[in-house]
Amino acid sequence: MSFPRCALLWARLPAGRQAGHRGAVCSALRAVCGPSSGALGRTPALAASSSSESGGSKAPNTSLFVPLIVKPQGPRADGDVGAELTRPLDKNEVKKILDKFYKRKEIQKLGADYGLDARLFHQAFISFRNYIMQSHSLDVDIHIILNDICFTHVDDLFPFFLRHAKQIFPVLECKDDLRKISDLRIPPNWYPEARAIQRKIIFHSGPTNSGKTYHAIQKYFSAKSGVYCGPLKLLAHEIFEKSNAAGVPCDLVTGEERVTVEPSGKQADHISCTVEMCSVTTPYEVAVLDEIQMIRDPARGWAWTRALLGLCAEEIHLCGESAAIDLVTELMHMTGEEVEVRNYKRLTPLSVLDCALESLDNLRPGDCIVCFNKNDIYSVSRQIEIRGLESAVIYGSLPPGTKLAQAKKFNDPSDPCKILVATDAIGMGLNLSIKRIIFYSLLKPTINEKGEKEIEPITTSQALQIAGRAGRFSSQFKEGEVTTMKQEDLGLLKDILSRPVDPIKAAGLHPTAEQIEMFAYHLPDTTLSNLIDIFVDFSQVDGHYFVCNMADFKFSAELIQHIPLSLRVRYVFCTAPINKKQPFVCSSLLQFARQYSRNEPLTFAWLCRYIRWPLSPPKNIKDLMDLEAVHDVLDLYLWLSYRFMDMFPDAVFVRDIQKELDGIIQDGVFNITRLIKISESNKLLNLEGLSLGNQALLSLKGQTRRTRITKAAGSKTDEPASPGAGNITLASRLVQQGLLTPDLLRQLEKEWLTQQTQEDKERRESGTHLKGSRRKKKEPNSD
Repeated sequence: MSFPRCALLWARLPAGRQAGHRGAVCSALRAVCGPSSGALGRTPALAASSSSESGGSKAPNTSLFVPLIVKPQGPRADGDVGAELTRPLDKNEVKKILDKFYKRKEIQKLGADYGLDARLFHQAFISFRNYIMQSHSLDVDIHIILNDICFTHVDDLFPFFLRHAKQIFPVLECKDDLRKISDLRIPPNWYPEARAIQRKIIFHSGPTNSGKTYHAIQKYFSAKSGVYCGPLKLLAHEIFEKSNAAGVPCDLVTGEERVTVEPSGKQADHISCTVEMCSVTTPYEVAVLDEIQMIRDPARGWAWTRALLGLCAEEIHLCGESAAIDLVTELMHMTGEEVEVRNYKRLTPLSVLDCALESLDNLRPGDCIVCFNKNDIYSVSRQIEIRGLESAVIYGSLPPGTKLAQAKKFNDPSDPCKILVATDAIGMGLNLSIKRIIFYSLLKPTINEKGEKEIEPITTSQALQIAGRAGRFSSQFKEGEVTTMKQEDLGLLKDILSRPVDPIKAAGLHPTAEQIEMFAYHLPDTTLSNLIDIFVDFSQVDGHYFVCNMADFKFSAELIQHIPLSLRVRYVFCTAPINKKQPFVCSSLLQFARQYSRNEPLTFAWLCRYIRWPLSPPKNIKDLMDLEAVHDVLDLYLWLSYRFMDMFPDAVFVRDIQKELDGIIQDGVFNITRLIKISESNKLLNLEGLSLGNQALLSLKGQTRRTRITKAAGSKTDEPASPGAGNITLASRLVQQGLLTPDLLRQLEKEWLTQQTQEDKERRESGTHLKGSRRKKKEPNSD
């Protein structure tokens, strides 16, 4: 369009209309008078933008860009200026123009220069077309272009298309800024306080039961001030208790708990904490960072990286596997700090046996059977009980108090419990008197760095960590043994244990709340889960680091996305540690966030109503699992109470009932074999979904009644009835006594149903034959 034509259009408007729309029309004139005429010319500003956006960095994963909705324009209060300048749009002609625009290869190529790959280009065009076709009135500039396209060229639509594309994909407008925010290539610079001092790094390297942690802790005790950073609450509690017992006042800090030993509430010079809770601004003389090899953990590794780079201590003692030495040395070289390595050997011998256990009949006192799922824990515990033995049970979801109680029961020489059934939760944090480790299986479910679930053989590091629990120096067994349940697994175990531990290649990193807030500033309408995806995709790390898996964070973000919360509060809720496999815990996070958003404090009375306190002792395994979930909900409340004290005000009362609940769970676990037995019988008797068939149950109940009649008659051969026996069927009693197994009962049911089906068939055939005979007899008399 020529400038004279633009001026002519402007002159058509009355003076009053010109004054009201001068800015809009000037914008239109600038748009239509720029270089075009089929040459795909671009304004200098757009060209510069394209140049900066396409330079240098990896191409983003555009599948993460979620399009925003741009609503079509309704009728304008001041009328349709574009129609006044030209004429109303013919929507059929407009559709043809848009289709022609979309099909031009030059336009698609130009879109790619601005970050619109084929997918984004298509989505942006569909939105652009819908916006134009559904709007009652358009802005002056685009209205003039569409109406007078015959005077210009279809390519002149590109600036308006690009403007719309950046509205639905705002990330296109700020890619360079987002890359700068997510640049994670120099993590040491994040901790200026630590860089301001010259730290001494001492790496205590050795296998399990080598005394490496003991020597580091002795330095911690003798220092004027210190911090211990452990991977588990149990370990933090252990050092807290040992320190105070040794006359070194020490406070405890975990995600859910704060304990100060000074009556005045003043902070002690020594702190024992979980690694996520350590301060990177408080100065200490000595810091101990335990299990440093967890710096490679796909989900939690960032906490060890943060502590290693950020702790403000004159001496930092690292304890862990030798596999981490090279990485730590390299990371400290970048900070200008030297690493002194002290190697330790195992204090007691550990041998791999040549024979597998093969049968639970071969168990001996001091044995620990290691399983990798709860079902195996329950099955093994039940089979041990049938053999007249007692076992302690330890698995990850048990409360810390219950784990310690079970460990104490197993360790007590005067207690009849001599067998332990556990998951790899015993790998760290518990002192156990184990003679022999028996791997029930070598396959373990894991989550890889992509957040995908895999079932693979345990690693050498995991096998050594677990096997090393046998024959500990401080236990009654001075030599340890390790084997498998099945003979065919023994060769694989020996192979795994003989392999060298792979050196750790990279340390985990995690975006901070400040970084996510800066991302949200540029992408204000993007969900938190999508922000995380885009951050990880844009992030740049060097070869010594990786971005930790944030699947759990994203799960929580999606769970509470619809609840109105500020970004910082939403971020805190999403970092709360929850087990996403427990529906009640997940729904509690949702309920807590909803209450918070309403500005309604979550009081003790409200919480008691929510969890239906007081709670009854468990009657079966499902009840026990439900109580464990409630314990986790109380943990969640306590965790949030230290972040939002006003909204979660009753942490003291909640901690009291949590201790009471811990006692209820302990009693349940002490009687776990009885709960397993009840659960099995309930399951078999259709109380949890299985059915025997009405006739079979009637038959069994009839047999039960005959047994009771015999007892009532005074039979001396029958045992006295147990309490409540009148309400228990024969099948239930046989299962509880171990005389019927689940497989046998199912086989009996199957055979009985087959027999009933055959009898019904014969009965029907017999009935049909009988009716036919009767009809034949009646026929002569029918006349």
